[in-house]
Amino acid sequence: MVSKRLTALSPSETLAMSQKSNELKIQGIDVINLSVGEPDFATPDFIKKAAQKAIDENYSFYSPVPGYLSLRNAIVGKLKSENNLNYNPEQIVCSNGAKQSICNVVLSIINRGDEVIIPAPYWVSYGEMVKLAEGINIIIHTNIEQDFKITPAQLEAAISNRTKAIILCSPSNPTGSVYSKEELEGLFEILIKYPNIIIISDEIYEHINYVGKHESIAQFENIRERVVIVNGVSKAYAMTGWRLGWIAAPTWIASACNKLQGQYTSGASSIAQKAAEAAYNGNLDCVKTMCKVFERRLNLMIKLCLDIPGFKINRPRGAFYLFPDCSEYLGRVLRGKKIENSVDLAMYLLEEGHVASVAGDAFGAPNYIRFSYAINDDRLTEAIQRVKNVLQ
Repeated sequence: MVSKRLTALSPSETLAMSQKSNELKIQGIDVINLSVGEPDFATPDFIKKAAQKAIDENYSFYSPVPGYLSLRNAIVGKLKSENNLNYNPEQIVCSNGAKQSICNVVLSIINRGDEVIIPAPYWVSYGEMVKLAEGINIIIHTNIEQDFKITPAQLEAAISNRTKAIILCSPSNPTGSVYSKEELEGLFEILIKYPNIIIISDEIYEHINYVGKHESIAQFENIRERVVIVNGVSKAYAMTGWRLGWIAAPTWIASACNKLQGQYTSGASSIAQKAAEAAYNGNLDCVKTMCKVFERRLNLMIKLCLDIPGFKINRPRGAFYLFPDCSEYLGRVLRGKKIENSVDLAMYLLEEGHVASVAGDAFGAPNYIRFSYAINDDRLTEAIQRVKNVLQ
């Protein structure tokens, strides 16, 4: 029998949808996958060449647990030049993807019964990580009318004497919402009153934003010693499979994550680290090029979805997702199938329209559905036309 720890976890809805769509593809069915959370671009050549060079130079041995000093220095340089934030290498811990980075932090600071505030819609794994640490999830629900962003009043109402942390994500997965400096300052004004709360700031989509400048809550100096920035190369540099994420954290949290990681994975891939080092020491031209393509696709996606009766949408300011309100279709019968919830709707779109998406239930938002537009224009257009056809 598996452990109670494992039985408490929910299976990943995103991975389940991916598996189901792959099964249909094996049957010869043309499935268009709008469920994937990764860029469809190839890793830039200068990064691949750095990895090849690392192989030739025999970077094939164990790396230091927190990452090569040269990579951590490159991350320190990135934080200074791009974000005007001062860190030192001892505050950086590199891991096998930003997912491990977040899990390291949660497992390092959360005890049984500690409360963690999570705004919804949220990325599917946040709450499961808190469960793994035997913490308690306190969910703040938002909606499309407020652009899926929490207010200072909502934040303060969720805080109790057991609150240990809050997880923020901007730009957001699954909504694409982006907090402005003024909005973050409003949250800061609340958090400054509660000095025991750790702020985990997931900024993995930092460079996929359409507002021109990324804002981090770590910019407010009076709480920087309680902020953990989570980031990595996966989204900005199209390096999801390289598995390289990192944190910039108060020294005591970085040391704790270093200790934890040293016992269950040790250092991240040596080759991926050298590739990431090249990425951070290079310029942002390739990142900006990809971002322009994503913005063009967003405009196309909005135009297409506005033509679907019953969908309510907003304009995301970052990431590569659209998160329409599909509540008008819930409780209806479509082609003889009862659509009770967004899980049923996502499965209906897959089975009838051969379009893979992710139900909003997975993100704590049961009236919504997530579409990724990390796919070429022609396939994106075809996918939304299929959705429209099977919903009519």
